[in-house]
Amino acid sequence: MASKSKLLSDPIIVLGLFSFLSSLSGESTNLALPNISQALQITNNQATWIVQVGLITTTILLVAFGHLGDMISKEFVFLMGGIFFTLGSLVNGLAPGLTILLLGRVVQAIGSAMIMANSIGITTELSTPKNRGELLAITSMFISVGAISGPAIGGLILSFTSWRLIYLINVPLGILFILIGLKVFTFPKISVATVKKSLAGANWFGQIVFSVGIIVLSVSSLFFQNPKLSYLIGIAAFILGAVLTIYSFMQDDHSQTPWISPTILRNKPFVFSMFALFLAMLVNVASNILLPFYLQSFNGISPLIAGLIMIMQSSVMLFVSPISGRLADRIGSGKLIIAGLLVLAVSQIGYTMFPLKFNWPLVLLPILLNGVGMGMFLAPNNSLAISYVDKSLTGVAGSLTSFFRTIGMSLGITIASTVLFAQLPGVRYITPQLGTTFLTAFHHVFLLMTGLSLIAAILSLYLLKWEKERALKN
Repeated sequence: MASKSKLLSDPIIVLGLFSFLSSLSGESTNLALPNISQALQITNNQATWIVQVGLITTTILLVAFGHLGDMISKEFVFLMGGIFFTLGSLVNGLAPGLTILLLGRVVQAIGSAMIMANSIGITTELSTPKNRGELLAITSMFISVGAISGPAIGGLILSFTSWRLIYLINVPLGILFILIGLKVFTFPKISVATVKKSLAGANWFGQIVFSVGIIVLSVSSLFFQNPKLSYLIGIAAFILGAVLTIYSFMQDDHSQTPWISPTILRNKPFVFSMFALFLAMLVNVASNILLPFYLQSFNGISPLIAGLIMIMQSSVMLFVSPISGRLADRIGSGKLIIAGLLVLAVSQIGYTMFPLKFNWPLVLLPILLNGVGMGMFLAPNNSLAISYVDKSLTGVAGSLTSFFRTIGMSLGITIASTVLFAQLPGVRYITPQLGTTFLTAFHHVFLLMTGLSLIAAILSLYLLKWEKERALKN
């Protein structure tokens, strides 16, 4: 009993529990998209926006909540995130239709942004250079366990009851983790005046420009997926969203009260690590969002079996991540980052070989390799990025890590669904009758992802170079 009490009093475990819950919900939602599509009588394409809306919201708010954590209290903002996440899950579970479900996803995503923006910063404050990679790997393990449990629990729920339980199960767990967090974390005295002062001086103009840019960038995909709408408008919207997003960073850099410290954006090793993370997450999410449609809708596999198949990637990540984190502390991160991205590229090639009729070896091998690649990449890349940042800026740096991770996932879903459904004009639901038409479109998505993986690996050569130079100086 004493050891159990001691374990639950460890802040790292509390961080891990919320990371687990967020990952559990995300993976369950991915698996449930075909079922939600049928239950709410919406198209498969519309169903992907249940995931997309949450990611867009999280992306928009991550940096702001990281900044707020540095100004007020990382622990306070983190735990408030748990409250929002739990409330959003309740709304999702009770939603009568798509509109309320999307609203609940927004509330849930606000909580996720608070959690993700401050978890790495809290972990860094609790760590030393010698154990930083290992502690970050522990958090990654919880994420992997959530990712494993998501498809498994989601598959069981979808096989025997309503998809709503996927969200409602978060409510009692969220309340339990909040109560544990209240006992574990220590909070400074926070007054309303302190919060107002922190918010009043923020660069809200830059935040608004950034938010509009991300929304326009994401919504531009609708013009490519609907044959009745103009591709030219879609291209114009995509360019406008990209320009606004880039301008928001430039504007913030020259602001008197920037959300992001200029020293971080001028930190080349950190920025390159973040770009590698962005590309890796963009590539990785493509399989997460499209596999449920290939397995369930196209091949008629039950949600339970589909969930067990998708578990394979996260199971491998769970095994590889802590080993990779420990190796990064001993031999350096650069080689592991590049090797992980190359393995990720090989896995994407495997997806381009998925057969018309389900074949266990051909389907499982790319999924397993995907898990190996991401497991090798994530902890070393995060550890290397944070190691180049001053400890006083770890909150913002941590939120940027979560930001690039999330925007990679958001744009990954946008790109994957756009490339897929643009090749299937007028298709509302994926069915076996689509045959090679669907499969060819599916393969094209992963040819693109292979190329992006290789670009990330090539750019990461600079990280290896800088790491070696720093080692020589020390």
